[in-house]
Amino acid sequence: MTLATTLYIVGLLGVGVVAYFLYASFAFGAGYQPTPPRVVRRMLDLAELHSGDTLFDLGAGTGAIVFAAARTYGAKAVGVEVEPLRVLILRLRLWWGGPRDRVRFVWGNIFETDLRTAQVVAVFLWPGAMERLRPILERELSPGSRVVSHWHPILAWTPEVADPALKVYLYRWPDAAQSTDDTGTRTRTPPTG
Repeated sequence: MTLATTLYIVGLLGVGVVAYFLYASFAFGAGYQPTPPRVVRRMLDLAELHSGDTLFDLGAGTGAIVFAAARTYGAKAVGVEVEPLRVLILRLRLWWGGPRDRVRFVWGNIFETDLRTAQVVAVFLWPGAMERLRPILERELSPGSRVVSHWHPILAWTPEVADPALKVYLYRWPDAAQSTDDTGTRTRTPPTG
């Protein structure tokens, strides 16, 4: 095989991988954009993550939130990712030196994930995916569970804390689904779905 043929094949493979990642980003509801380290720290600090907590990262991407939750905070962390190539990369990272006793990566659909054991749910998803996820959170979260979102807020929920500079929102269930009426009384927003 000539050098030109080899370069052509490598180029085609590269274009194929990039196209696959772009397709997967649009098809599965979240673009591939790693969460910056300072945002990861802020999300986990706001969520008051502790060593006894279980965190679910819905759309685990690069695993930044999952690995930080386990390494820095000592929490159990479950990364859920629908895109198989990313799951393979995450599992290889875990195998090569991750905290295997506290981290698990699941290849699955975030909208079919059982969240009843989560104390903290971390998300960095597009608005349409956030809207689809909200009724699932309302149905499955236990009282006191925290949801921390980067960039996009959860519509119809009121954040307990919002960091506008980093676009991080913390919600505590079920308080997040309550609003204040004209008299200052807190009222529950009816769940949807």
